[in-house]
Amino acid sequence: MNNREYALIVAGGKGTRLKSKIGKQFLELNGLPVVMHTILAFQRYAEEITIILVLAEHDIDTWRSLCLKHNFRIPVILQHGGDTRYQSVKNGLDRIEGDGLVAIHDGVRPLVNAGIISTSFRLAAIKQSAVAAVPLKDSIRITTGQDRTLAVDRSLYRLIQTPQTFRVSLIREAYQRKEDPDLTDDASIAERAGHAVTLFEGSYENIKITTAEDLVIAEALLKRRDETTVPQNGKS
Repeated sequence: MNNREYALIVAGGKGTRLKSKIGKQFLELNGLPVVMHTILAFQRYAEEITIILVLAEHDIDTWRSLCLKHNFRIPVILQHGGDTRYQSVKNGLDRIEGDGLVAIHDGVRPLVNAGIISTSFRLAAIKQSAVAAVPLKDSIRITTGQDRTLAVDRSLYRLIQTPQTFRVSLIREAYQRKEDPDLTDDASIAERAGHAVTLFEGSYENIKITTAEDLVIAEALLKRRDETTVPQNGKS
């Protein structure tokens, strides 16, 4: 069975909630655009992985300019996105020839680590799907109307992250169905197509940068990683 590995990085955000003039994927995080940190994470996992970067068509020139500015030379396949995440993922999947395994990942989750990526591919090779998720930390309640709420068992719920990794043929087939705006991630789309979805333990550090506070947290986490990295054989 073909287990060639692909990373499909979706990076079409506009940065509206960050009140930024540029997309949040291009904001600098410790001296490098957010999406470049994301690409580096997959390249550190495996240099031979094929990376497909999906951007809004009007952002492609910005990307090329940033690559020159930061001397960023990791090869990626550029693909223009669509008006929705669904269309962007579908366009990215169209760039994959044949079968294999594809990790679909948010471009603004730059702190994903090699362990999570590796687990997602290993599990998807067996189960056909592997979706990162973490337990809830806080108590939650359901609002029932008329100022009433109902407590629920938080152990029954998970916060879903990316990567969401699948057999290419499975997720490509799922994306041939009519788009439903109520399905907000790849796991839901695969499930709607009749496929079982397998969850695995993600990481609370694998945050999605959506607000200014997220950017501050990401900077602190990256700094801590740098400080705790132990040089090997006298090399950093």
